[in-house]
Amino acid sequence: MMLYSSVSGPDEAGVGGSAAPMRQIPLDLGPTSVMGLDEFVQGRNAEALSWLRSWPEVGGLRSPAYFWGGPGSGKTHLLRAMIEPTLARGWGVIWLNAHTCQMWDAATPALPTLALIDECEALDANHQHLAFNLFIESAASQAAQAARSQAPEQTSLLPEAAPDEDATGPLYILAAGAVPAVDLPVRDDLRTRLGWGLTFALSPLDEDGLRAALQREAKRRGMALGDDLVSYLLTRYSRDLAFLMNLLDRLDRYALAEHRVLTVPLLKQMLAAETP
Repeated sequence: MMLYSSVSGPDEAGVGGSAAPMRQIPLDLGPTSVMGLDEFVQGRNAEALSWLRSWPEVGGLRSPAYFWGGPGSGKTHLLRAMIEPTLARGWGVIWLNAHTCQMWDAATPALPTLALIDECEALDANHQHLAFNLFIESAASQAAQAARSQAPEQTSLLPEAAPDEDATGPLYILAAGAVPAVDLPVRDDLRTRLGWGLTFALSPLDEDGLRAALQREAKRRGMALGDDLVSYLLTRYSRDLAFLMNLLDRLDRYALAEHRVLTVPLLKQMLAAETP
């Protein structure tokens, strides 16, 4: 499998081209550590969470699958959460979103690779080209795997035949966006392919779910987060979970610098200090 880095310039980007192979670069997905499926507060998204917990041992189609929902629905969390368990299998991972493209090689070329495509609604022309080529390669790799699995008897009758060292593992695709695939503002051939497989519509968390998510993140960080501060956050600020998590991250760092516990007055002090 050949994938080339979108950060090296548009002339080198593409799948299956002739540019130098993509460099492996460190995981850079945000200011906090990547949370797994266990940290996901499911709310009304139990079906999507259950399917991902079972993947790839799922009944029916493995790929592609498309997750969509508005801000705070958890689609990016779910895609990111698939990275570590996939790497733990020895499989390869490709992460593509509107800002970056990163790749981790499989332990051997014959093992599968999982491509995770996030922010589909915001992909530029170059990243749409990359995403489309991933779909082409995914279809070709799975067709080749199916052909090999359907002819084991023929292979066994040819003792002189050596194993196909050039065979590559299948490429699977999970993707996410803010709107249904049919409404994505991307090229037609990519939009069609994003809608080919399973689709999961994700719902944002209600107030109880937001409280649970904030408390879970605070516990993970070893922070004491009082109910009064949570109530203040939910009544005064956007209920977008990504926004609230970012605010909590900033408050945690500020509290550590000030050697103080998390309180409403400390939050006000931090926000006043951030105001130009």
